[in-house]
Amino acid sequence: MSDLLEYQGYFGSVHYSKEDDVLHGRLEFIRDLVTYEAQDVLGLKLAFQESVDDYLQFCQDQGRSPDTPLKGSFNVRPGRELHKRAALCAKRQGISLNAVVVNALRQSLEADIQSSDQLA
Repeated sequence: MSDLLEYQGYFGSVHYSKEDDVLHGRLEFIRDLVTYEAQDVLGLKLAFQESVDDYLQFCQDQGRSPDTPLKGSFNVRPGRELHKRAALCAKRQGISLNAVVVNALRQSLEADIQSSDQLA
């Protein structure tokens, strides 16, 4: 089950408001706030797609670039000790600190996928 919609490289959340009896969401992984809502699932999917299209058109009309989700870089704040250990590991292996982080992230995500597959 997925709580995300995808359209034109943008991702949108799916939530239910018991108080308002509506489905709603927002574009995820961007700084701009773009929201949508509907009464049913099909309506939410359409509202999400319209929100993406409207957002892209708005940015074009304003002459600015839209935020791009998941650009391929992010800041990591591991704390002093973990930073030191990672830097020393990189030095010993003769690779960049970035490569150490990417390798660790890849291994962690592969392990997560394997454990998810075992649960299914």
